[in-house]
Amino acid sequence: MDGKLKKGIYIIPSLFTCGNMSCGCLSILASIGENLSKAAWLIILAIAFDALDGRVARITKTTSEFGVQLDSLSDLVSFGIAPSVMMYQLVLNSIGKVGITIAILFVLCSALRLAKFNVATKGGAAHSCFMGLPVPASAGLLVSFVLSYGLFFDVYSGQSLTVKTIPLLMNNMPTFFKFMPAVMVVLSLLEVSNIQYFSFKKMKLSKPKTFRILVLLVTMILLVIAFPQNIIFIVFSLYALSGILGIGARYYRLRKKRINFSNGENDGN
Repeated sequence: MDGKLKKGIYIIPSLFTCGNMSCGCLSILASIGENLSKAAWLIILAIAFDALDGRVARITKTTSEFGVQLDSLSDLVSFGIAPSVMMYQLVLNSIGKVGITIAILFVLCSALRLAKFNVATKGGAAHSCFMGLPVPASAGLLVSFVLSYGLFFDVYSGQSLTVKTIPLLMNNMPTFFKFMPAVMVVLSLLEVSNIQYFSFKKMKLSKPKTFRILVLLVTMILLVIAFPQNIIFIVFSLYALSGILGIGARYYRLRKKRINFSNGENDGN
């Protein structure tokens, strides 16, 4: 048993995973200390570690069951508990027991989503799409809101900013703030839904179609450099909406096929 366990542990990808969990723990402590900007950036760093550990494991062919379980535990801390504590400190604590319920719901749905993902990927294969909103993406949206909302207060207080902002987005930050409890509920439900979301794990740069996606990603990176916090918020928001829009698009195509089929039958008669 011990021999099998030792063979299943690989140091390099596990270090990235431990870095992910460490950032999550530090983010929780920062949120408790009411340093929400620091808490948010630590979760962003955790997302970077999470993106690297899986890729490193696949490139070096060091994937293991131990790594999968450790990754899930890290994700629960960094993308389930840490964002929930952060949002509770920012907005949920002002609505009493309802806020506590929403915070717990987000953590529970994150845990269910991670368990569901582990079962679905038992064979170790990377799929072209995710079933349900990925937990890091859900956390990323909340984090990017906190960062943009912090900038709004800086602008409101007359402080000079070292980064550029998008005025239209910044002016609507108070409105987004009012709806964040509802947004957290929606994100929680999207995590445990069967809505399909695009996965970047099988992206092959040799394919022309994927190359166009690469160009889009490079453009996004340049925009993030120009308007860091605001563009991150827009990107994560669009990704969360993409699954819902995808359902609408598939329904429209199916309805169009049915209409065309029905018209073809009528023409045949």
